[in-house]
Amino acid sequence: MSALNKIEKGQLRNLLGKGWLTHDGMWFYHTYHQLGIEKANSLNRAAIRSLAPIEINRVKHVLGIGPEKIETLEALEDFMTAALEIILPDSVFEKFHFQTSSNDLMHWKWESGECFAFKGMQQIGIVDGYRCGVIYRIECWLDALGISYSTTPQIDKCIMPEKGECSGHIRLNFCN
Repeated sequence: MSALNKIEKGQLRNLLGKGWLTHDGMWFYHTYHQLGIEKANSLNRAAIRSLAPIEINRVKHVLGIGPEKIETLEALEDFMTAALEIILPDSVFEKFHFQTSSNDLMHWKWESGECFAFKGMQQIGIVDGYRCGVIYRIECWLDALGISYSTTPQIDKCIMPEKGECSGHIRLNFCN
């Protein structure tokens, strides 16, 4: 029996998701130590931006979604829920909440202090200089999907230290 046949899908998803998060964190950590916070932030965002269209296409393929554009709030909510569930390990997926409302808003909220990036940056003592890659990744996904949006609050640096929470909304515009 092969190793893949010995484990459940959820176990594999968690293993791969945690591996990706650990690699991402270690990459950021070493980039920060060698090049400084500004360069680490810049390279992180460049990597996220270039990864987003590839990631979106792969997720659409796995979910059996063709090249057609996602044009409704309901379709986007279904896609985002499925994409996050596939990509993130349970330990992260369960702590990130988002929902949509009838007025084309997508609300997000991390459980108090539970954003994996915030916790990692806090551990290495650089959270005040960290430019959020998590919400930026969602914005890059929307760009890759061709969906126009505006984010409130506009996220640059991690907002947890200042606000004590990470939450906000993205106003979607499916007409453009």
